[in-house]
Amino acid sequence: MENKKKEVVLMQQEEKYLYMTNTPVPRLIGELAVPTIISMLVTSFYNMADTFFVGKIDTQSTAAVGVVFSVMALIQALGFFFGHGSGNYISRRLGAKDFEEAATMAADGFFLAFLCGIMVMAGGMFFLKPLAVALGSTPTILPYTEAYLRIILIGAPFMTSSLVLNNQLRFQGSAAYAMVGIVTGAVINIILDPLLIFVCGMGVAGAALATIISQFCSFLLLLYQSRKGGNIKIRFCNLKLNGHYIKEICRGGIPSLCRQGLASISGILLNHGAGVYGDAAIAGMSIVSRVSMFASSALIGFGQGFQPVCGFNYGAKLYRRVREGFVFCVKYATIFLIGISIVGAVFAPGIIAMFRKGDEEVIAVGAMALRLQCIVFPLTGWIVMSNMMLQSIGKALKASILAAARQGIFFIPLILVLPKVFGLSGVEMCQMVSDLLSFALAVPLCVSVLKEMKTE
Repeated sequence: MENKKKEVVLMQQEEKYLYMTNTPVPRLIGELAVPTIISMLVTSFYNMADTFFVGKIDTQSTAAVGVVFSVMALIQALGFFFGHGSGNYISRRLGAKDFEEAATMAADGFFLAFLCGIMVMAGGMFFLKPLAVALGSTPTILPYTEAYLRIILIGAPFMTSSLVLNNQLRFQGSAAYAMVGIVTGAVINIILDPLLIFVCGMGVAGAALATIISQFCSFLLLLYQSRKGGNIKIRFCNLKLNGHYIKEICRGGIPSLCRQGLASISGILLNHGAGVYGDAAIAGMSIVSRVSMFASSALIGFGQGFQPVCGFNYGAKLYRRVREGFVFCVKYATIFLIGISIVGAVFAPGIIAMFRKGDEEVIAVGAMALRLQCIVFPLTGWIVMSNMMLQSIGKALKASILAAARQGIFFIPLILVLPKVFGLSGVEMCQMVSDLLSFALAVPLCVSVLKEMKTE
């Protein structure tokens, strides 16, 4: 009976291999990208839901959610580190038909992420108040930050491991299974937000509780989905921690850690930079961060549809298909981003007012920052797709440099310098200048690798 089950699983994996390496590239990316785009949009929407509903309370609560977002970015960074690190390796091994290695990596990535989540929770709880101050809380925001952060930390182990499961499913070509888990959690969060915040009278703590309940539900559903459709099951018996697997996780995951981890650091510095100009400035920039993330989510979802295609076909040495997929994604991503930028620039005040209606100071800060970001938003198509391709094919150094550029190498010095020169306008223009410089770096890094593949 057990042997028959193994034969069925192997047959399903062989069918998946043929699907990933023989389906026309545009169609394949489209089929894999639709579920990931939906997942990213819904996830981003429920991230915005906290800001939207908390914005109905007061400016301090809105600012507190923005402050804690840096910690959530750090938790997500760990999840993406283990998820992308294990997922990239899994897709290459499946492309090479090495199913045992893929199963071992799936277990290693999952259990390491859960352990790291527990460590973050314990450390954050122990240093709760100093952490809230370090994140950029002003004395008026601090009580709200502590209330929100305390509950968010409880969900850290489930956030990190959910992201691992989500990414491992995607890299196996099972984006639809991943979508079900993510979307279900998002819907639960959106339903619980108004109930816990207003009906139960929990305020900002209710928003945090809604978030961790939804994350736990996603965790359970994704764990169940990983056992279906020929996907690799997470088994403790497959856990084999050694230098080889840890090295491969680092190789594939460090670019994500750089990108997400530096996003957390830059978010903290942004809060400190905006805090000089009052709570309204922090609230305004916090809203812009969430809106920008929502606008970027479709782009990232599209790129995530490309990643398993990239990893599978690179592992199978089908380099022409990798190049074809990259060109396809950049072309259509740029067209989409031009349209989004025009809408964002024209309706910027109205978009910000959705979150803090009637607060003219918050709207003024947010609208200016959003319009500046819209100017360079079309360039992020090349930046994001380049980073995803380099990471998926194992070009760790180049991928890490590019991942660190937008929120680290360029943004951190800019947020420290520009506000001193231009005041609040310097805070508002930081992301725009950082994106311009990142694009200038991404072009030569990516073109050199595309030429290598053409030669091979």
